[in-house]
Order: sequence, then structure tokens, then C-alpha cells
Amino acid sequence: MKIEARRQGGEGRAKAFMVLGTGSDVGKSLVTAALCRYLARLGIAVAPFKAQNMSLNSAVTPDGKEIGRAQALQAEAAGIAPSVDMNPVLLKPSSTDGAQVVLHGERFGTVHAADYRGRNRERFWPAVLESYERLASEYDAIVLEGAGSPAEINLREGDIVNMAMAHAADARCMLVGDIDRGGVFAAIYGTLALLDDHDRARIDGFTINKFRGDRSLLEPGIIEIERRCERRCFGVLPYLPGLQLDEEDSLALDRRRLGAPWGARREDERLRIAVLSYPYLSNFTDFEPLAAEPSVDLRYTDRFEDVANADLAILPGSKNTIADLQWLRARRLDEALRHAGHILGICGGMQMLGRRIEDPHAVEAGGKHEGLGLLALSTTMLQEKITRQVSGAHAATGAPIRGYEIHVGESEYDAASLPFAEIHDLGASNVRRDGARSEDGFVAGTYMHGLFDDDRFRHEYLGRLHASLGRAPAAQWFFVQRERERSLDRLADMVASELDLTTFFARLVERSLSPQRLGGGL
Repeated sequence: MKIEARRQGGEGRAKAFMVLGTGSDVGKSLVTAALCRYLARLGIAVAPFKAQNMSLNSAVTPDGKEIGRAQALQAEAAGIAPSVDMNPVLLKPSSTDGAQVVLHGERFGTVHAADYRGRNRERFWPAVLESYERLASEYDAIVLEGAGSPAEINLREGDIVNMAMAHAADARCMLVGDIDRGGVFAAIYGTLALLDDHDRARIDGFTINKFRGDRSLLEPGIIEIERRCERRCFGVLPYLPGLQLDEEDSLALDRRRLGAPWGARREDERLRIAVLSYPYLSNFTDFEPLAAEPSVDLRYTDRFEDVANADLAILPGSKNTIADLQWLRARRLDEALRHAGHILGICGGMQMLGRRIEDPHAVEAGGKHEGLGLLALSTTMLQEKITRQVSGAHAATGAPIRGYEIHVGESEYDAASLPFAEIHDLGASNVRRDGARSEDGFVAGTYMHGLFDDDRFRHEYLGRLHASLGRAPAAQWFFVQRERERSLDRLADMVASELDLTTFFARLVERSLSPQRLGGGL
């Protein structure tokens, strides 16, 4: 769905609507995406916005800037290209108390939590407002997303993403609570109770998310919480299984770590893909298309048996490559890798597979570190971050390949080593080598994130993997873009049928949209 809508006329800023949550992983990102798709299908020029995001999953915009993965998905839902103004501040945790700050899509520096809390408003609030005003001048509606909970009273003073942003944008707010984790009424009541009167007045009502079961059993609780909070319930959103959309929050990984350890491989099983779940794993959304394939059994794991008995072991990207390499060795996963069928490293994972990693500027730990020695390359950590969209051809098969790079290290390849791909920057013709592969083809590495989003490449890659293991070809294939569009439309259909959007979006009526049009007819 490509709309590329812009304001068609009229004066003033865009109308602002905000999705807040009672906590992390309650569904704010997907509800925001659903509202963007809902408005876009009505022909409204809408854009997403999240002032500050904390995530190790990021995306690269067409102009080579870095933003949170959720905002890229929300832009896709709105039918527009992602831009840095949709997520001006991105925090990428790099230690237990520190994070890399990405400001307007570029690396700003590394800060510790205490320092950031004390100075983030002074440093980053002007940049946040600058981005928001640009969007508000281009679109008719902005759907903002909050972070965590607006009731984190220890963080209120330095807030730039929840209520401070709601006031700055003059946004109507909807509070989302997750019934799936239990205690949703207490979470809604407690959130509202902890807010100041000035902040509480911004919140028009609440929505209960991820409901399963008999709705009639919920009604008494809704009536009582409406009375106690003096806020309306906009509706109840059912749990929607099978959505093929990115999950940004790292809490989502916990749902992929279930199951008994794998034993010896059997020919009649699905392909086993083990993604090493080290502490600073980044861009785990790279592997969602693989997980969706009917012929694949994918899990995120730190167990020796899983890695050793995998048909394909993947070393994913890392926000702290050296620390994760040490973590991997401490669990003997370096030994387990030597028993896996195939090995693929992406970004930081490829750097680990090389012979050594040098960090002369102490970007991470400093010093020189021995790699796993499975690929003929060496990496030097640099202070400048590389972010760009790329495309080209897979060297082994000639299959088209595309993705994006986000890394601070540069690798040198031995003269005799084989490339993983031949690529060029988006819109350019400067062909260069990417990555490396072993002579026997069982070990490979690339700097490209998102390469499995492309159906043609993913199907070709898995087909060759099946063949190399003596397996029959896959009977069914998954198609990413088709299923993403279906999932976004399912979300929009759900919010249209279950939420009172006529009331929530009432201010858009001022832009000549009738209540009947807002309420349905999708």
C-alpha cells in the first residue's frame, strides 16, 4: 500500500492523537500502526511519531538514517516512506547502564542512564519538537506513540516521550492495557491515579488489548473501572494470532525460547534454525520471515544442544560485539557451532566469525580480541557508524539481494576469501564486495540486515539449504509483503469494528470528515 499522501490544503498543525500504555509490550506499537492504516485507508494524510524509542531493532530510511523498527512499520501502515522525523531520538542499550544515542538518524554518542535522565530534556527536547513540527506541517493527522508507561514517577522530570509530548502536540490520548498478562484493571486505574491532574486531563479513555474469551464476563469490570476512573472504554481489542509483523520489544523474544532441547537431527523434520540469543542481540526482526516459513523450526537459544544440532546456526547482529563474543565462549557455544550443519553471521555475528576484532578507539571494550576463526576476515571498530540501504546479487547463486547496513566496524577480507554478495548503495552504481564465505560454503557472513525480507532470496537460500542436507524441497512457501499487508489490514479492520473511533478522532471532523466516514465503511 503506497499512498504518499500529503496535506491537500488547510491551515494550522496536524491533529494529534496519542497511544499510551500501562507498561511495555502491551501493544502500543501495533495499535499505533493499526490507527495509521485505518486513517490512511480513509484517504487522510497521516504519519506516526515517537519522540524517543529504546530498542535494539532499528531500520534504515531511504536517505540512510537510522530509526526504530516500529516507526518504519507504522510508516508502512500509513503508506509513506519512513523518515528520521518519525523517531528523532533512538536509544540502543550497549551495557547494563548505558546506551548509544541516535539523534536525527545519526550516532550522537554513548550516555549512562543517570546522566541521560538528568540531561535528556536539555539536550534532545528541541530536536524532538523540531521533528514533530516538520511532520505536523506536512500531514493532516499524527498518531503518536508513548514509551513504557506515562506513570513512571521516577522518570517524569526528564520526560520527552509521554505526557510532555502529549501536551506539546495538543494530543488526545488513549491508554492501552494488556489483559493477557493479568491485572489490567489495576494497571489502568493505577496509571491514571499516579498522573497529575494536568496530565490525567489529556487521557480521554482506555482500551483493553489482547482479550480472549467471553466478552460478557468482562463487562462488569469495564463498567466499574469507567466509574472509578471517570473515563470511557473505547473498546476491547481481541487477541489476534498469526500477525506477520515486526515485534520490536525484546520481551517478545521470551515467547520464542520455549521447547525441549533439540536432539540429533532427523531427515523428516523441518529445518532447524538456531539464532544465538546473546545479551546484546540486535535486529532480531531479521529472522521473522524465516520463522514464518512452514518448512522451518526457528528458535532463539543459548543452549549447547540446540546450536550443535541445528541445520543452520545464526549469529545475529549485536550492539556490543566483543561482550557477546565473550558471552558465547563462556557458554561453550563456540564449540557447539562446530557441530552445526551451516553457520551464518550477520553484522556483528559475522565479525565474531572472523579471525580477530580490534577496538582501538574503545568503541566497545577496547583492545584486540581473537575471533572464532571460521571466516578469513578481520574487523576494526571505528567511531563512525555506517547506515545505508543496499542491493545487489548473492555471489554463490546470482540471486538478487537487498537489505540495509548498520554497523560501526569495517572488515578486511583475505585475498583468497570468497564474497557473500556483490552490492551497491541504493541509487548508486558503486559495486563492492559484502561479507565472506568459506570455500566449502558451510560458513558465511554478511553486513546486510533484512536480507530475508526478500521472498526470492529467502526461498533460494532455504532451497539450497534443503538440498545440501539431502532434504526434499519445501512443499509451501511464505510471502512476506503479501502477509504484511494482510496483517496490517486485519489490524485496521479490528480497530474499525471494535473501537469507538468516531469519538476518539472527533477533531478530524473539523477537516470535513463526517462521523459516518470515521466510524466505518472500510
